[in-house]
Amino acid sequence: MFLRLWYIVLQTWVLAVVMTLLFLSQRYWYRRAEKFANRRSPTLRWLIRGALILSLVLIILAVLNGFLGRHRPLKHNSTLAEAAGFWMASSLASYALIQAVHLGDWLWRRARSLFARGAKSQPRDSAAASELANPSRRYLLQTASLAAGAAPFLAFGYGFADERWRFQLLASELPIANLPPALDGMRIVQLSDIHASSFMPIAQVRRAVGMANELNADLAVVTGDFITGPGDPIEECIAELSQLRAPLGVWGCNGNHEIYANAEALAAELFRKNGMTLLRQEQSVLRWNGESLNLIGVDYQRQRAASGEKLVMLQGVEQLVRRGMPNILLSHNPNSFPRAAELGIEVSLAGHTHGGQVKVEILDHSLSPATLITPYIAGLYRRPLGAPSAASDAELRASAAKRAPSPSALIYVNRGLGMIGAPVRLGVPPEITLHTLRRAT
Repeated sequence: MFLRLWYIVLQTWVLAVVMTLLFLSQRYWYRRAEKFANRRSPTLRWLIRGALILSLVLIILAVLNGFLGRHRPLKHNSTLAEAAGFWMASSLASYALIQAVHLGDWLWRRARSLFARGAKSQPRDSAAASELANPSRRYLLQTASLAAGAAPFLAFGYGFADERWRFQLLASELPIANLPPALDGMRIVQLSDIHASSFMPIAQVRRAVGMANELNADLAVVTGDFITGPGDPIEECIAELSQLRAPLGVWGCNGNHEIYANAEALAAELFRKNGMTLLRQEQSVLRWNGESLNLIGVDYQRQRAASGEKLVMLQGVEQLVRRGMPNILLSHNPNSFPRAAELGIEVSLAGHTHGGQVKVEILDHSLSPATLITPYIAGLYRRPLGAPSAASDAELRASAAKRAPSPSALIYVNRGLGMIGAPVRLGVPPEITLHTLRRAT
């Protein structure tokens, strides 16, 4: 009971922080716009204020979109929804950076004041006044604030106008221990995180499917999040995915957004009607060149129950694993990988992270929001096959020198096609992946 209460309090606190920051950022920008308008002619002043009112209405509608589901005021093909998402993300990031600059300036002045008082070189008030009167410092602060405020709008503008539609075709080789020679070279195309919605038109889904078909894969898989929420065009999205072409068919699994949209069963039914298969805690043995391959699919794997209690991932999946043939798991959440490796599953294909959707480089370090939810952000990762899931990757790496080499379990995390939160990708282009199975040497 206490754990459930703590979990609810934590969720409420996070939501309150986000909404508070959103409110403060919008208040900041509206005050700046009002200040700018007051210096202009009456006609221009009314135009600016009218634009402020319209933008406020748009933001309110965009926030309501996240809560009203099928009754959302901004429909899935609405340009206004895209504009609202872009503005909220850009203005919030810009506000946060500007406040960070002012916080740094305040800390600097505070430190200078304390140092001056400790050195007894001049009174505290005199030191502070000297700092405020320094034109070089004021110019530096204004320049830094301007740069911090403009950077998110410029960067997100590029991510909005260009990078989110720059679908990349990536190649990945998956070395599997004891892979039958007949399966060496088998090719699997993976799509993930479509998120058909205001931010992902069906026409772009059609383009991605066409690009995937040009790869001539033997098997096609889609690892969840076909839509973002209730009211999104799941029927149209899955109809487009049914145009994928592969001799071994098209297979998929559900993601967490199918849970949010209450569409897990609907997605499976639509897959069936369109000649595909969505695996829900199920497996199917596929035959290729006379050899067998075991394909497993699961619904989104929650890490915690509604009460906050930690859950064991992939419960019941041990019964679906087949010995004597390679096992490939379709699991939307990459955090299921340690448990999959423990169960002896050679390959996991996942999505969920979007690669962070926005990635920036600071002091030669890549910063991605995805690091907050998983160590498996994008690309290929390994763990010893059969290693206990409780052991961290760092612990396993540290002990690697003390044990004999063992076969590896692999996971590939696809960056996905779509977006959530904001119609922007920055440093993380959308991805269509062609995997090739190889015999591990």
